[in-house]
Amino acid sequence: MISAKVVLITLALCTLLCSSCSRVKPWVKPYERQNIADPIMSFSRDPISDSYLSHVHDAREGAKGADGGAGGGCGCN
Repeated sequence: MISAKVVLITLALCTLLCSSCSRVKPWVKPYERQNIADPIMSFSRDPISDSYLSHVHDAREGAKGADGGAGGGCGCN
């Protein structure tokens, strides 16, 4: 027969595993993300010039797109 100690340990482990699958709210709220967005996270020092050069490159190549996304890595475009 299974002892009460083994049943108790199994029940505790199952409870721990089920609680680890619960959904956790994000630590950073959407309205707080603007405080994290730092200019040092941007890819370039002069985004206006880079935008113009990208436009010129697209015009010369005859293609548009596949240049990547906007933002600096924090997830807030």
